[in-house]
Parts: sequence; C-alpha cells; structure tokens
Amino acid sequence: KLLPYGNKGEGNRLCPKCLSLERHRLLWMFLKNKTEFFHKNYQVLHIAPEQPFVQRFRNLANLKYTTADLESPLADIKLDIREMPIKDCSYDVVICNHVLEHIDNEEKALSEVYRVLELNGWAILQVPIDYSRETTFEDSSITDREEREKIFGQYDHVRVHGRDYPKRLEKAGFKVSVENYLDTFSEKDKDLLRLQKEEIIYVCKKTEC
Repeated sequence: KLLPYGNKGEGNRLCPKCLSLERHRLLWMFLKNKTEFFHKNYQVLHIAPEQPFVQRFRNLANLKYTTADLESPLADIKLDIREMPIKDCSYDVVICNHVLEHIDNEEKALSEVYRVLELNGWAILQVPIDYSRETTFEDSSITDREEREKIFGQYDHVRVHGRDYPKRLEKAGFKVSVENYLDTFSEKDKDLLRLQKEEIIYVCKKTEC
C-alpha cells in the first residue's frame, strides 16, 4: 500500500520501499523502455537527485554517475545551476527534475545545462505544469510565503509553468521531443502504479555547439 504525501496529505502516492512518487515511477519506466540509459555508456549529471533514483543509478555499470546540489552534503558536487563549475560539453545526459520552478533566473539555468551537455547529449528537465494555463506565470514581487504557496503551489516556487514550457526549453537552444509516455498505459495500469493523470516528458537534445 502506498502512503500519503504532500501538504494536503494526499493518499496512495509514496512507495514505502523505494520512496518513489508518481513522477519517479513514470520517469523510471520511460528511461528503461524508451531510452538507452540502462545500456549505453553515459556520463550523467544528476542535479538535485531524487532519493528513489540515486543508488539505483549508481549501481548501473554503464553509467559514470555524478550527483550535484546546492545544499545537500550527500551530493558529489556542490553547485549553483545558474553558474556551474563544469567544463563545456562534459556530460551525455543531464537530469534535473522539479528544480527550475525554484530558480529566479530560469533562462541562465537552462543555458548552463545546455553548455555542459555534449553535442547530441540530452536532458530531462521536468517541472510541475498547470496544463490549464497557456503561458507560464511569474511575478518576482510576490515574496510572502503564504502568498507564494497560494499562487505558485509552494512557498519556495517562483513561477507556475504553463503549456508554453517546451517553447521556453527551445528558446535555450534545445531540440525538444514531447513524449506522451503516460498515454501508453491502460487505465488499469495507471491505477495500479498510481501514476499521475497528466504528465508529459520533455526530452531536450543539444544539436548544436
């Protein structure tokens, strides 16, 4: 049985064994079934690494796996995504999920991810998206914690991404592949795995130096 999770204590979300949420389970299956992540020799940078993934990724013999975070003492590298102390074209894959909604200068963060990727490298840069919203909303004048939580969903979020998110990724130089992987599951399997109702995976490829 899955456990409640989140500010509202919503049930059937958190796996008590691997600590995965809906988005983690979906991404794991996508990486396993739709990419060469589990087989090809990749240099991987995982920014703000999620606990359900870290040891499992470290155990993959084909990966040279590096974790990075601004605050966590467990990360291999301490860094600010807006100014990473990493050479150009260093990684084949960058994974950075549910981070950009916290970053004031999203454009600079995206440019840094693009910079450290190898040519033809790819990134997974998931964020919470309000699919009812056509465009992303941000307002730096909103600083009150309660007001931020009310408007952005969490006190430490600085924007609500809308359906224009892939365009924001493309503006940073990425060629974006929109993957409706969730649609490949039956309703029965979605319920069994407790997957979210809406989640599009954006694969961001670096095609030019």
